[in-house]
Amino acid sequence: MSTIEAAKREALEVDQIWGEEQYTGPMPTPADIEQLRTEVQQGQPPAVKLTRASDVHCRPIGWLWPGWLAAGKLHIFGGHPGCGKTTAALSIAAIVSNGGLWPDGSRAPIGNVLIWSGEDDAADTLVPRLMAAGADLNRVYIVGDVVSCGEPRPFNPAADILTLEKQAEAIGGVRLLIADPVVSAVTGDSHKNAEVRRALQPIVNLASRLGCAVLGITHFSKGTAGRDPTERITGSIAFGALARVVIVATKGEDGDRIIARAKSNIGPDGGGFQYDLEQVELDGLSASRVVWGDVIEGTAREIIGETEVGSSSRDDALTWLEELLWSGPVPVKAIKQEATASGTSWRTVERAKKELGVEAHRVQDGAERGRGHWEWMLPGKTANSKTASPTSKSGGLKESQYSQGFQGDSGFNTASSQSGGVKADLNKTCPSCAGEGCGHCGGDS
Repeated sequence: MSTIEAAKREALEVDQIWGEEQYTGPMPTPADIEQLRTEVQQGQPPAVKLTRASDVHCRPIGWLWPGWLAAGKLHIFGGHPGCGKTTAALSIAAIVSNGGLWPDGSRAPIGNVLIWSGEDDAADTLVPRLMAAGADLNRVYIVGDVVSCGEPRPFNPAADILTLEKQAEAIGGVRLLIADPVVSAVTGDSHKNAEVRRALQPIVNLASRLGCAVLGITHFSKGTAGRDPTERITGSIAFGALARVVIVATKGEDGDRIIARAKSNIGPDGGGFQYDLEQVELDGLSASRVVWGDVIEGTAREIIGETEVGSSSRDDALTWLEELLWSGPVPVKAIKQEATASGTSWRTVERAKKELGVEAHRVQDGAERGRGHWEWMLPGKTANSKTASPTSKSGGLKESQYSQGFQGDSGFNTASSQSGGVKADLNKTCPSCAGEGCGHCGGDS
C-alpha cells in the first residue's frame, strides 16, 4: 500500500478513530479533519516535523515569581470558596503592575496585566481591590465585551482567545493574565479529560506566544478533604495536569488563611505563606486586600490538612506541647521525636508553639565553637524552674523581640546564662527559623 493510499484510509477512518473512548489526546475540530482530508486529496499527506535535540536552543525558565509564576506557562489557583483567591490573585496582579515585592521578599519584574472575571464587577469589586493593593492602574487592563459587526457581546474565553491575543500584542509588555474562573474556557464537559485539554490548549499557546504567565482561578471539589490538593481541583484532572504549577489556598475554622504550592513540573513544590484579608476605605469605597504573613514549610497536603483541622485537634496539640515543656527546656530534636511518636504533625506543633509563645534558644555543647543544639521553653521557664508565668494563646515573645538582639560581631546578642550546667546563649536564634528547625540548623547542630 502506498503512502498516499494509507493516508486516504486514515482520513476515511478519522471520525471513528477520534470517536473512540480510549483516545485521550486533544480532540480535533471539524476544521482539523477537513484540512486532513484536503491534504490527502491533493496528494500531500501530513508529515511530522522532527528536530534533533542538538539543534534545540535551550533557555532557562523565565520566572515572574521564582518558583511560583513562570512566563509562558499555565498556572492553576484553586481553593475553597470564600478563602480569598480572587483577592490574592489581585494582590499578585498589583505586585506585577508596580514591580513590587513578592511575599518571599524577591522583586517582581514590572509589566502589564490582563484580568478577565466572569464573577466580579470591575467598578465595585475588581478595581477597588486593585487600588487597595497598591496596583498601578495604568498597567492593569480589564477584559470587557467583544465588539463584533458593531455589536457588543460578552467575552467568551472559549472562543475569543485569539482576538484577546491580538489586543495583548498591541498593548505590549503583558506579563500576567488572570482568568477567573478558568473553567469558563471549557465549552464542553469540564469533567472530561480530552475536552478540557482541547479547551485549555489555546490558553497554553497564548501564554507561550506572549511570554506571559496565565493564572486560572478555580474551586476545590466538595468532599475531597484529605486528598492530594492537585486532585481536589474541580473538574477533570486535566486542569492540574496541563498546568505547570498548581497553587492552592484554604481557610481554617479559626480564620487562618494559607496559600501553598501543590505541584510544579518546572521547579520545587511544597511550601507556602500565611495571609490575611483586611478591609480598607478608599475615597468612599470599601475593599479587601491581602496582608501577606509568615513562610510555611511542608508539603501542600500537610499545610492544607493542618489548616483545615478542627479546633479540638489544635487544642490537644496546645495541651500536649505545654505539658511537654512544663518542667523546663526541651531539645527540639526530642520534641520532634515525641511528636512523631504521638502522631502529631510538625506543622501542628509549630502552630502550638506560636500560640503558647514558646521561646527558642540555642545551647552551646562543650567548648568547641559552633557545636550546639536548639531548645524550646515556655515563657518564664528555666532549666531549674518548676513554675512558669501564666501562658495564653497570645503570650510569649514576638519575633521582633528576638530580632532586637541581633547585634555584635557574630550577628547575635551574646548574653548568656547557665542552664543545667550548660552554657546557653539565650537570645541567640537561627536567622532562618528562629529555632524551629530548618535546613540550616535542623533544630540541632
